This record gives sequence, C-alpha cells and structure tokens, in this order.
Amino acid sequence: MTIHKTLLAALFACSLAPLALAQTATPQPGDPQRWYQEDSTAQAQLRTLRKEIAAALAEAKKACRLEPSAARATCLKDAQDTYRQDMANAEKLRAAAHTQ
Repeated sequence: MTIHKTLLAALFACSLAPLALAQTATPQPGDPQRWYQEDSTAQAQLRTLRKEIAAALAEAKKACRLEPSAARATCLKDAQDTYRQDMANAEKLRAAAHTQ
C-alpha cells in the first residue's frame, strides 16, 4: 500500500470517527467526558480535523522511516504533499464529513 493510500485511509477513518463514537462508544471509568462529546461548531470540527491531519502526517513519516533508503525521500515528499493538500482542503473535508 502506498503512503498516499495510507494517508487517505487514515483521513477517511478520522472523518468517520465522530459518527462511530457517537453510535457505539460507551464511556469507560476514568475517561474524560470530552472524549465522548461531538464537536458542536464548525470551528471545533475544523480544529479537530487539523489535529487529525497532523497526526496522519506523523504516522506517515513513521511509516516512511521503515521504507528502504532509496524510497524514503519520495515517501516523505508524498506524505508532506498529502498533508499540504489536506490542510488546504480542510474546510471541504469537514463539510463533507458533517453533512447530514
């Protein structure tokens, strides 16, 4: 699986996480209540999405370090390009994930 597909899969999973959390998560003892509260405003949703995009970049960089040295630079460049593209389209991604 290429790093681009990995990043897209991670972003897609993150965009669905609030829906899955709201439907199936049961608070566990000791968990902060905020983990179970959906972002109520577009600004909060966007802030969370940006954090998720940054986390996806960190995961991609981690995966790139496992690549052979010949492919590592390309992998890191692709990861950074995907990050920039996702950040540039963050509002569109947020809107698509929260239309209901």
